[in-house]
Amino acid sequence: MLIVDDDVDLLDSLHRGFSSEGIIVDTSSSGDHASFLGKTNEYDFIVLDLMLPEKDGCTICAELRRYGRTCPILMLSVNASVEQKVRLLQAGADDYVTKPFSFRELMARVRALSRRPRVLESDTLEIADLRLNIQEQRVVRANKEIYLTRKEFTLLEFMLRHRGQVVSRSLIMEHVWNAGTDPFSNTIEAHILNIRRKIGDSKSHRLLHTVPGRGYRIDTSS
Repeated sequence: MLIVDDDVDLLDSLHRGFSSEGIIVDTSSSGDHASFLGKTNEYDFIVLDLMLPEKDGCTICAELRRYGRTCPILMLSVNASVEQKVRLLQAGADDYVTKPFSFRELMARVRALSRRPRVLESDTLEIADLRLNIQEQRVVRANKEIYLTRKEFTLLEFMLRHRGQVVSRSLIMEHVWNAGTDPFSNTIEAHILNIRRKIGDSKSHRLLHTVPGRGYRIDTSS
């Protein structure tokens, strides 16, 4: 989750509140920085204040939607006018909370928005002769079906959704494992090795690459 507000006390309070609910949180207090984070990372949820230095929340929201970000965006503002709400919803916001608010109400709205179905995407993710079907929970390479554990399947799906991109260990840990996992363990490396073995990822036909010091990438290029 990304939380954006220039009120540092409120930002700290929200960070502590959502973290206590087991949610991994990034924070920002400036418009430019928030826009950068929103485009660089794929968050599950964004809480975005309207009035920010450098760039306002409405502009950021519209930018992120044009960039292709489909996660729920909840806006915060002291302005409760109908015109303001319409403007923000037209910019791509999913909900609107007027300041001051209770954390219980905000948490309830976040949970409600998180239950809504996302934009429909293809059930099948592919690269070369490897296919992963999300609906059927099946993985096939070169017409041979491959059994993956649930965690291996989730990790491979995450990598395929970021095809061609270098994905860091911290990003994998954030999206595939829960907050209680030791970030210094070798669990990611072990799962990557298992996936490589199961999909027959040989050096001559490698899809899942290790990028030293940066993370992993799934791609047809070496």
